[in-house]
Amino acid sequence: MRIIKLISFLLVACVLRSYAQPIPAHDLQFAQLPQRWDEGIPLGNGWLGALIWQKENKLRMSLDRVDLWDDRPMPEIDKLKFSWVVEKVIRNQYDSVQKIGDEPYEKYPAPTRIPGAAIEFDLVKLGKLSSGRLHISNGLSTMLFENGMVFNNYIHATRETGYFGFENCTMDLIPEVMIPGYNSGKAGGSGSSVEGQGLERLGYPKGAVTQTANSIRYHQPTYQGHYYEVLVQWFRPAKDRIIGQWTISNDKPAVLVKPDFAKTEPTFWPSHIAWWKDYWNRSSLDIPDEKLERQYYLDMYKFGSVARGNTPPISLQAIWTADNGNLPPWKGDFHHDLNTQLSYWPGYTANHLDLTAGYTNWLLKVRKENERWTKQYFELPGLNVPGVSTISGKEMGGWIQYSLSPTTSAWLAQHFYWQAMYSKKRTDYEQALNWLKEVELFLYRFLEKEELDPTFIALSSSPEYHDNSIKAWFRYTTNYDKALIRFVRYAKQQLIQAFNKFFPPVILAEDDAIEKLGDFDANETGLTVAPNHNLEQSHRHLSPYMAIYPLGLLDVDKEEDKKLISQSLRHIEKLGTREWCGYSFSWMACMYARCREADSAVSMLQKFASNFVSTNSFHLNGDQKGGQYSNFTYRPFTLEGNFAFAQGVQELLLQTRGGIIEVFPAIPESWKDVSFRTLRAEGAFLVSAKKEQGVVVEVRVKSDEGGACLLKLPFANWTLDGIDPAKVKYKNGIAMFQTIKKQIVTFRSRDE
Repeated sequence: MRIIKLISFLLVACVLRSYAQPIPAHDLQFAQLPQRWDEGIPLGNGWLGALIWQKENKLRMSLDRVDLWDDRPMPEIDKLKFSWVVEKVIRNQYDSVQKIGDEPYEKYPAPTRIPGAAIEFDLVKLGKLSSGRLHISNGLSTMLFENGMVFNNYIHATRETGYFGFENCTMDLIPEVMIPGYNSGKAGGSGSSVEGQGLERLGYPKGAVTQTANSIRYHQPTYQGHYYEVLVQWFRPAKDRIIGQWTISNDKPAVLVKPDFAKTEPTFWPSHIAWWKDYWNRSSLDIPDEKLERQYYLDMYKFGSVARGNTPPISLQAIWTADNGNLPPWKGDFHHDLNTQLSYWPGYTANHLDLTAGYTNWLLKVRKENERWTKQYFELPGLNVPGVSTISGKEMGGWIQYSLSPTTSAWLAQHFYWQAMYSKKRTDYEQALNWLKEVELFLYRFLEKEELDPTFIALSSSPEYHDNSIKAWFRYTTNYDKALIRFVRYAKQQLIQAFNKFFPPVILAEDDAIEKLGDFDANETGLTVAPNHNLEQSHRHLSPYMAIYPLGLLDVDKEEDKKLISQSLRHIEKLGTREWCGYSFSWMACMYARCREADSAVSMLQKFASNFVSTNSFHLNGDQKGGQYSNFTYRPFTLEGNFAFAQGVQELLLQTRGGIIEVFPAIPESWKDVSFRTLRAEGAFLVSAKKEQGVVVEVRVKSDEGGACLLKLPFANWTLDGIDPAKVKYKNGIAMFQTIKKQIVTFRSRDE
């Protein structure tokens, strides 16, 4: 019994809680079981996911795996060519384009993400819940029932196994595997891409369930010979305890390692908590707004649950596919017109480059498929990426102005750029430069095609302005496309400058197609959508303002940009937020912070955290308080709003502009006591800072890779540790000094 007691999840969690950065107040706590799947308790490790909730009189664990996909090609989409689209737009025959490019996305259920299965336990036996908690410090869910039973769950951080256990349980509690309704005999229903079409429409044969005394295996054929399996096992190592485990496999038999109960820890718990300990030790922050701080930690918990360096990137719902009998909202696919991009925003500053690498690693993996599509659709060399794609990188269509945009790969280039600039690793630099070169080649040829072919008009768009109407096409380059095209050149220049120790200087030609694009189009409203077309109404996608954020091509600190930025922000405010989704508020918070408008940034964060999240902190897109801030009141769950929120908080605390690191660039005057630890800045510098009673007292910089550091000091007089003061140059508030690898330099305020 002594050995069995030692494997109690709850006991070990309590003993080891002290290391974690999150505090108990950040945890999800509940007095009753969640009643919907999108309010479920989320667990995950990048590969596997689970949501724990109540369905009717059962305690339900919805199980998922990140690569469960029906990856059959989208019918008809391969018939499209951009030149043909141009011709049809010019002739005002856009219906024919929609039939091939847009309608199949709604018409056909696949390609799509698909759900795995669920495990259920009878609540009649479990009784009434007394209390529950998700410990975000280590990903452990605990539930205490009034009869004294304890139900514990976690998904191992590095193994493709989920664990569950019951304590103080002498009755038989046999799990039941609930299979998705792929072959339920019910009508599949048409539905929409937002609501999700019925699973029956996929046409799968009925899955097989095989049960033994202590296991259940579910084998589900999917499409064209593919299949997946769910395996659940459970054991009773003591008369009052049950230990169970589960996994999902894809295109191979599911296998589980039987726990060795002779060991003190048969469920690999120590290695699990070691991963989470390392994760939370990468960085931390302390801000005086409790609601925002809690939402930040909950969102970073989700980031640690869905991102890994070797998994497919974060899709719309990642490892928490809808468990409502339908396909997930928008097919759970990879939307690259903002969703995947925003999902990785916080990882760089939060010092999780091992996890953000999952995005660029996947893009490199599917690159050949993307090059094939670029040649097929645009009839050009180089590299572009479909704005909506499957797990293998194939195009899915939809609103093709954005799902087949010519500048998607340019936005994705920013993640290669960030990976290199934040890591300062040569391999990341080489990957980024190689990506940029191929994207640049495509854009050159795309922009030059109009000159080479007088019948060609290079149509442009601005997600998701005018939705999918023919009005969404612009004859002249939009500020969205222009910003992304210009960013490719900017990023290439910055990378070459930052990594010139590896390679000789590169001379960049200036008289080319990209330079001929000219300045951003602007007027008294600030940045426009396109020439002669102002942003005329509240709009959820901040696409016209990409140059401000996230691309940073316009900077409020530059006198020539300041007026234009201010005009743009005031125009956005004039139009209001009635047509915004939740992610719009998160994105706008980042933009305000970048423009040093701290109070406005915090206001956006507060509105998001108050109105656009579920009880479990999931971003639900619509305003959940009856339309207080937005006309969108629906609740399709997607993750990008959560992660853009986390980045918004970080933007208040640390920014890098033109190679200069700045602490507390956008802190409200009312925030007197603020601190953060080892947030990552460009140049591979880990920065910590502390503000007490409204005064910055300390800034510490650790150089991860060595090199020159430019730090904007928040005080005029200081003491210095870790470097010879004579080696620090100071001019216009900027401290400049050379560092060696792993060197720590600390500036402290000195009162005169």
